[in-house]
Amino acid sequence: MNERTIRIEENLRRVCYKIKKKGREILNDVDITPPQFEALQHLIYEENLTIGELSAKMFLACSTVTDLLDRMERNDLVKRVKDENDRRIVRLIVLPKGHELLERVMENRRAYIESVLSELDENTVNCIDKSFEVFNLNVEI
Repeated sequence: MNERTIRIEENLRRVCYKIKKKGREILNDVDITPPQFEALQHLIYEENLTIGELSAKMFLACSTVTDLLDRMERNDLVKRVKDENDRRIVRLIVLPKGHELLERVMENRRAYIESVLSELDENTVNCIDKSFEVFNLNVEI
């Protein structure tokens, strides 16, 4: 492994850690847990998931996700609805309060990143932007 690759991996990990840490601080202000926020993101970006599908995406047991959803449902963030084609299937729908909460958190996260970027010159910001775009296009999951 060459030194540059090691340095890039370490810097990516550190940046991700710092943004995640700041994100958790933001979540404290809106009264939602990190797993609930992750579930909300999956449910908004990949609409109509079942509990099983959400469990797989979050790498959690169905029972854990069910408990998580119970709390989210009590807080009017999501609701369970029967599938129109197969009544045995329960789909998860994000309610307006859930959409508003996610947007508010994302705005705060973006403001944090913008404040960090504002300390850099325009050329550096453009370089970071382009580099992450290219890197993201080449990373496979």
